[in-house]
Amino acid sequence: MFVLVRTVTYAALFIAFVLLYLPSRVLDWAGVGRPAAFGAPQVLALAVGAVGAAIALWCVFTFAFVGRGTPAPFDPPRRLVVRGPYRRVRNPMYLGAAVALGAASLYYQSLALLAFTAGFLLVTHLFVIGYEEPALRRTFGEQYDTYYRDVRRWLPRLVPR
Repeated sequence: MFVLVRTVTYAALFIAFVLLYLPSRVLDWAGVGRPAAFGAPQVLALAVGAVGAAIALWCVFTFAFVGRGTPAPFDPPRRLVVRGPYRRVRNPMYLGAAVALGAASLYYQSLALLAFTAGFLLVTHLFVIGYEEPALRRTFGEQYDTYYRDVRRWLPRLVPR
């Protein structure tokens, strides 16, 4: 139960900062306000954003219940998580967050927010290859090496190996 509380707390802080606060600062900086009308782009954005949020939340709970840890680098899962969305792609949580950010850029029709999304993906990629993958290799050894060979980093396989 305590791991679930930690997981929800860390996820809420990440969501509040990276998916709400920073995008709102980008929109303010770019002078973008609410859309004048609620049309097809906004409807599509809400649907796409819900998919991104669902993927990210699925990942968070998979970390808690399967990995017995959290998405936070300072409180990682105790077990290598290779189930749920992690069967198809190694970084689905970041992808879900990027989909949600991309949906927000569509909702607001903001190129600045789209650029922020691209920056998020770049920083995330550098973090994954510079920190996460080496840390997972040190922690889980051959188990991670097998997972690394079988599951792609960013592009999901529709059928796992």
